[in-house]
Amino acid sequence: MTAQLIDGKALGLRIRAQIKVRTEALKRTGITPGLAVVLVGGDPASQIYVRNKMKACAEAGIHSTFAHYESTLGEAELLDHIRALNENPAVHGILVQLPLPPQIHVGRVIESIAPAKDVDGFHPVNVGALVAGAPGFRPCTPLGCMKMLESIGLTDLAGRKAVVMGRSNIVGKPMALLLLAANATVTVCHSKTPDAAHFTREADIVVCAVGRPGTLTADMVKPGAVVIDVGINRNAAGKLCGDVDFESVRQVAGHITPVPGGVGPMTIAMLLSNTLDAAAHL
Repeated sequence: MTAQLIDGKALGLRIRAQIKVRTEALKRTGITPGLAVVLVGGDPASQIYVRNKMKACAEAGIHSTFAHYESTLGEAELLDHIRALNENPAVHGILVQLPLPPQIHVGRVIESIAPAKDVDGFHPVNVGALVAGAPGFRPCTPLGCMKMLESIGLTDLAGRKAVVMGRSNIVGKPMALLLLAANATVTVCHSKTPDAAHFTREADIVVCAVGRPGTLTADMVKPGAVVIDVGINRNAAGKLCGDVDFESVRQVAGHITPVPGGVGPMTIAMLLSNTLDAAAHL
């Protein structure tokens, strides 16, 4: 068996085309969706992510602004900038690119963003809405993963066992909650789980988000399972790779996402979708 690829790049482009149509319709009502992007420091990966996000905004007709600060920026100055963005009616979404320099408390920054403009879905108000099953913004990467499952016909996951590898606030925890909301039976494995393979071998769906190459190997995967690889790493040769041992796992799984070209493009598509929703709900 060779797994079918879930092409996140192609799916993301289809979703972005739909977003462009919706954006043009919203503009005809006098509202231009606006996203404010803030970057602190010169992390090369963050600069690439920001550039890709702003390019996607332009292609979808969403207005974006960019503020780039030196890594020496103080927390108070950043919070002042966010406060101004909260009060700016032309800004519907605010994205502060992570990670931040050590002198800035990430939690305070996230909490300073107005929940209605928190298109990353990280504010405690939106996290609480996710837990409660109430309306609110969902984190972009887990939401993109759910769209990928939907694209292969997996919407109601009743009777399906899902394993999430990783428990970060950005991916692991919200991913588990979204799967639970879709009626999956969910297990979360992490660095303190003594035998993760015991759980993954029984899973119909495995989402791997630990940030370590080769975490999920073929012997850990149930034949025919769906494998979603959230990881973005570089191997010894400097080539981009995920958390999954792709070449071996694809011989066992039923569906698998590639890296690159899998979850990454879907994350950007969901950011655009959240920004458009933020503007449309005014």
